[in-house]
Order: sequence, then structure tokens, then C-alpha cells
Amino acid sequence: MELVSPFQILTLIVAPAVLTNSSSVLALSTSNRFARVVDRSRALYDKLKKPDALSPVEAGVFRKQLPILGRRSLILVRALTSFYVSVGSFAATALISLLGAGVEMVHYPAASRFFIALAGLLGCLGVLGLLCGTGLLVWETWTALRFLQLEVETAEGLEASPVL
Repeated sequence: MELVSPFQILTLIVAPAVLTNSSSVLALSTSNRFARVVDRSRALYDKLKKPDALSPVEAGVFRKQLPILGRRSLILVRALTSFYVSVGSFAATALISLLGAGVEMVHYPAASRFFIALAGLLGCLGVLGLLCGTGLLVWETWTALRFLQLEVETAEGLEASPVL
């Protein structure tokens, strides 16, 4: 039986580590986006609590924007969940790969096959989470664009309306 190369061990550990890092960066970015949506929702809600300070057009637009912000927050929470699953899966893949390499060195083939299968399964789960989270971020970005377009249309409508 052939010995496992240290480079093979490093590859098994480094690949999940790089994927863990990318998932972590995306999770951090998504957390920031989520915080901005929460802040914007609170600001709109505060504005709507003071109806005397708003024109009827502004109040109507803000009421339309709140459900959009709610959808964005749900999309972002789902993306965050996907990225957290990825981070955990890739970290577990690195640990399982390390354990599997150790088992391989002591020539225990049944356990080695188990660790290979488990690491592969966890790695696939991590990649799936990364892909799902990324897709959700794309969807949320398009939703944010629609939100921005609504704001621009409102601003243009307010500028075009006559001053009393």
C-alpha cells in the first residue's frame, strides 16, 4: 500500500479552507446587507408613524416599499443560512479529511473509505450552500434594484408636481 503524500493531505485541507473563507466573506457581506435592510425598514416605519410630515404620494410609496424590504430581508436570511451551512460543511470537510488521512496512514481501509465518503458528502453540501446563497444574493440584488427604481420614480413624480 502506498503512503499518502503530505501534498495530498494539504490539498484536502486547503481546498475546504479556501471555500470556507469565500463562504465567510459572503456571509459577512450578506449580514451587512441584511443590517441595511433592517435600518431602512425602521426608518420607513418611523416616517409612516408621522403622517403629518408626509405627502399622500410619499406615504403611499413608503407603504409599497415596506413589503419589498420584507421580501429582501427573507431572501437575505435564506442566503445567510446557506452560507452558514457552507462554512460549517467546509470546516467539517477539512477536519474529516485530516482524520481520514491519519486513518489512511495506519492502513485501516474500511474507515478510510468512510472518511472519504463523508468528506465528499460534506464538501458537496458546502458547495451546494455556496451556490444557493449566491443565487439568492443575485435575486436580492434585483429586488433591491426594483426598490431603487420605485424611489427614483417617486422622486421624479414629486419634482414634476406643482408647488402649492
